[in-house]
Order: sequence, then C-alpha cells, then structure tokens
Amino acid sequence: MSKIISYFKEAIAEMKKVIWPSKKQTTTYTIVVIALSIGIALFFGILDYGFSLGLQQLIK
Repeated sequence: MSKIISYFKEAIAEMKKVIWPSKKQTTTYTIVVIALSIGIALFFGILDYGFSLGLQQLIK
C-alpha cells in the first residue's frame, strides 16, 4: 500500500513541475494543428484525384 501512496505523491510532485501553456498558446497551437490537418487533407485529396484521373486514362 505504501508503494501506491508513494507513486501518487511522486506523480503529484511531477505535475507541479509542469509548465502549462497559456490560453493564448493553446489556442494558437490548436489553430495550427487544424490548419495543417486541412492542408494535408487537401494535398492528399488532390493527389488522389490526380492519380485516379491518370489511372482512368491508362485503363481507356
């Protein structure tokens, strides 16, 4: 039982050392992740469309 208590005490101590991002940083990082995700999805969508057109031309 003492190992479990020690584990939680150490976990709490480590969590106090964490430097949490500000609300502005979190918002900025979220926007960056969403923008990059949309950009990559568009890139692969266009790539997929191009390959499908090329494959259709090969089949004809």
